[in-house]
Parts: sequence; C-alpha cells; structure tokens
Amino acid sequence: MRSRLYIIEGLPCSGKSTTSAFVADALKKDHDVCCIDEGTGEHPADYEFHSFLSESDILAFSEDEQQKILSVSQKTENGFVVPLSGFNGAAFDKLLKYKLYDFLPWETEYPVMLEKWHSFAETADKDTVYVFNCVLLQNPMCETMMRFGFPISASKEYIEKIAEIIKPFAPVVIYLKTSDIRSSVEKASSERDGWLDAVIDYHINGAYGKSINAQGFDGYISCLSERQRRELEILSQLDVESIVIDDAQADWDKTYRMIKEGIL
Repeated sequence: MRSRLYIIEGLPCSGKSTTSAFVADALKKDHDVCCIDEGTGEHPADYEFHSFLSESDILAFSEDEQQKILSVSQKTENGFVVPLSGFNGAAFDKLLKYKLYDFLPWETEYPVMLEKWHSFAETADKDTVYVFNCVLLQNPMCETMMRFGFPISASKEYIEKIAEIIKPFAPVVIYLKTSDIRSSVEKASSERDGWLDAVIDYHINGAYGKSINAQGFDGYISCLSERQRRELEILSQLDVESIVIDDAQADWDKTYRMIKEGIL
C-alpha cells in the first residue's frame, strides 16, 4: 500500500470534492476506503460543527443543559467537545459562542485540534485507506491566516505538527491550483445560493482581511490569492509526498490521468 491517507487541497471551487470522489473510487478496487468530504458531518481527524467547553464553561448552563452536554460530549485532556447537531434554541445559541473554528481563542483551539489528529492516528483502521478534503492546509490556513492574521511562519509551524502526526500514514497531498481564481469563484457561486455572501463576509472581516483593508468581492479574491500562494509555499517545504495540478477542472481526463500515473 503506497499511502494510507490521501488529502485533497486547493481553494474553494477548485474541484476538491470531485477529485476526492475520483481518488476514493480508484482506490476501492484494491482497498477498503473511507472518504470524508468537507461539511459531511463527523470527521475522524477534524471538528466541523462542534464546540469546546471547559468544566467552568459548563457551569454557565442550566442543570438540564449540563446533563445533555455531558451525555453527548467527548472528554478531552482540557475539557469537553460537544457536537452542535443535537441542540437547538437557547442551548444552541449559548454553545455557538464556544464553536471550534469560529469563536475560540487560538491557545484554546490549537491543542484541541492537535489532540484530534493524535486520536485519529492512534485509532485509524490499519487496513483502511483514508481520503480527506481540506484538513491539512485549507482549515488550518483559514484559522491561522484568515481568522487570526498570523504570519506564514506560524501557519507553517502548525501544519508541520499535523504532518508529523500523520507521517506513519505516508500521506499524499493532491493540490488543485487555480490560475483564474475570480472566474472559478464566479462560476461556482451561481450554483451555491447564499454561499458567496457568507464567504466574503468571513474573509474581509477576519484579521487578515482587515490588515489589507479587503472590501467586497475583490477583497475576497485578494485573500484567496494570497492564501493559495502561502499554501503552495508551505506544501513545497513539508515532508510529505505531493502533486500540484493546475486548473483541474479545465480537463478532467488529464487530471485523472495525472493522479493515476503520479500518486496512485
């Protein structure tokens, strides 16, 4: 088995989901495969829709809410990871303030995310090949760069820690590079109702967007352009096997052939 973990990376609208499905289908001929796309729910190495509470945080909730939180949460070294999918109303609103990826300070979030990666590495099925989307570069960069405005050195340090944890899997990264980011986003946004407004707001109001005075759609594209540049720089220095494919969606037959011949 060449690798036990394939990670598909690239900007929004670059074709990551389509590529992930292709890689998973190709691998299924000879292996048991677990393919996790972004936004699909429970993830063995990531927290997509969860909050993190310390023991003292839980005390701010009612007794009934505390009981439910404790019954569904996962105990970690420093607190409790709570899936938000089982809550609504006032309890949901209160839990949202502790949501991973959106509201927690970095010093709280950072160890929780690394602990999740360690847990995956320790419990992953040894006979299964995993195909993940976004978790090595996109999600860490959205946090360290976009939300917190950290320099590339800080992003690289965090991503290197993840790469070290998954090293026993001999991971392979497939990066889908986009040459015309504006056109790619414009085309995809017409098929995703409400998506563009949400991502523009996230990027221009994050620490990095504010640092460059990003405004509207043009500001969003500027953020993505710099993120891609940083991701490719970091990837080139990581101790992982990788392949960079230019404009994957322009010619899927060529893209699939490159993947088959290059890393499968």
